[in-house]
Amino acid sequence: MRAIILAAGMGLRLVQPEGQQKPKCLLRFGDASLLERHLHFLKSANVDEVVFVTGFKSEQIEAELASIDWKPKTEIVVNDEFTLGSVLSVHTARDAMTRGGDVLLMDADVLYDERIFAPLVAGGSVNRLLIDRDFEAGDEPVKLCVENGVPVELRKQVAAGLKYDTIGESVGFFRFDQATATRLADICAEYVATDRAKMPHEEAVRDLLLENLQNPSHVFDIADVTGAPWIEIDFQNDVKRAADEVLPQLNALRQFAGASQQ
Repeated sequence: MRAIILAAGMGLRLVQPEGQQKPKCLLRFGDASLLERHLHFLKSANVDEVVFVTGFKSEQIEAELASIDWKPKTEIVVNDEFTLGSVLSVHTARDAMTRGGDVLLMDADVLYDERIFAPLVAGGSVNRLLIDRDFEAGDEPVKLCVENGVPVELRKQVAAGLKYDTIGESVGFFRFDQATATRLADICAEYVATDRAKMPHEEAVRDLLLENLQNPSHVFDIADVTGAPWIEIDFQNDVKRAADEVLPQLNALRQFAGASQQ
């Protein structure tokens, strides 16, 4: 299993002191950065490779990785046009998407614990999305709509009249088997070739889901993680909520010391 972690963006919506801006995955909560936390879970799950797609201040991420001697095998690919959409970051990682085996596609700017991660990596080869039914309504969350166990929508704005029996927020993590990961890489390549590189990668995943409704060649599991603590760091208020509300709920802090000694 291979993980691709999207860490290229500038985080413009997150206010940082002038001259001290850094990639969001280097934000620290408790005793570890978001980057370290990702690596901890991935190592614990015996993930073979971790590919970071970097861009903004990539050298800071490289330095952080170099300082961690217990990490799994890591690789960096650089999206030089990191001011565009995340679909370009996925396209930049095309080789990692298509070289075989299951692929985890993960946003770098998420604070979470094992109750989020464990369902993502459980079982054999599979396509899997995570849903949190306890979410705040509004334009910011990417909604995942499900009808009879089948994902039918993945977007911030859900079309009026769409038929579904379950709606929640999509956690920014996906799992794809080899064939589905390759198809997603092809869709992202089509986006880039047709001047849609500014789009978020969730749009390409949405195309994959809708394509499957017409020709069900890639079956998707939905793992319900409602009640498990997690937060995506987009705004300054998210940093405070992460520290004050989410961090105290995490199970994994005590494990970092042990992981760093292995």
